[in-house]
Amino acid sequence: MKSNAFLIIIYNLLLLISNLYSQTEYKQALFWQVVDEKQKILQCTLCPRECILKPSQRGYCTVRININGKLYTMSYNHPVSIAVDPIEKKPVFHMLPGSKSFSLATAGCNLRCIHCQNWEISQRLPEEVHAYKLTPQQIVKMVIESGSQSISYTYTEPVIFYEYMLDIAKEAKKYKLKNVMVTSGYINLKPLDELINYIDVFRVDLKGFTEDFYRKLAAGRLQPVLDVLKYLRQKGAFIEVVNLIIPTMNDNPIEIKKMCEWIKDNLGDETPVFFSRFYPTHKLTNLPPTPVKSLEKAYDIAKEVGLKFVYIGNVPGHPYESTYCPNCKKILVKRIGYNVAENNIVKGKCKFCNAKIPGIWQ
Repeated sequence: MKSNAFLIIIYNLLLLISNLYSQTEYKQALFWQVVDEKQKILQCTLCPRECILKPSQRGYCTVRININGKLYTMSYNHPVSIAVDPIEKKPVFHMLPGSKSFSLATAGCNLRCIHCQNWEISQRLPEEVHAYKLTPQQIVKMVIESGSQSISYTYTEPVIFYEYMLDIAKEAKKYKLKNVMVTSGYINLKPLDELINYIDVFRVDLKGFTEDFYRKLAAGRLQPVLDVLKYLRQKGAFIEVVNLIIPTMNDNPIEIKKMCEWIKDNLGDETPVFFSRFYPTHKLTNLPPTPVKSLEKAYDIAKEVGLKFVYIGNVPGHPYESTYCPNCKKILVKRIGYNVAENNIVKGKCKFCNAKIPGIWQ
């Protein structure tokens, strides 16, 4: 409680001395190329949309803009949401259970999910959302003062504030802090190379397992996300996958089984997989919350396929939000909502049978 109170004091002081959002203070972006030098037309190559922009045009994400033939980011140093969360809220279950994670976001997104729970900041123009100037150094100072052991880039899509995230992550590593990217994985492979050096956990939303689902509910494509997941695996990055099950939309057992088989074959059977409960929000309010039985069915399918670490999310108190040893079947990490009631992982191993458990435990 004391550390949280101190964080609030520090945060308010920083806000008092910081400049309000300035539309003229942009940072030159990474990952773009000139298409027409004479007409100053360029192409952003950060994400699969690869927007072609004339002068003064913005990308689909709304925060990357062509200014006189050069690409700039409007989100650098301008977080719109900051909080200290349990790491379990991300959700990330295989890194430092029970620890605090300093979480932040800027405005904007490169998808348009009709069920986005943070649409008020993800699907608005940056100038429409109140923001403050906080440098990577100031952010890391706040993280340390808060007692957090990690930084989570979350709430919106961190791909679109790539440069800000990267610089914060680099600064964080100087102080041995962990970095977590909570992402939809809608990014090109080349930008991932640099991120892999600094991000400890990629918590990826695999929203569905058909192109039709991605097109209708997110205005995106499935294949680029699958390519990113495979690439992360090839590079040795640690991945946790979340699938939000939406009634009538992506709850078909056949599709769920195909997805689980793909995860096992391409990411490995030790990849943590979450099936999370949907609640009506944003533009998708005509559907009910996901029945718990649907989540349990998905859980059973994943276990039958051979996935070893499967979870049910957004159902506080459910026994499948805890981590079980795949060898001796005993509870490794007992969770009740976002709280850790018991942790039986010692030096990365089950304390009962000594089986090695994948993750970051210290």
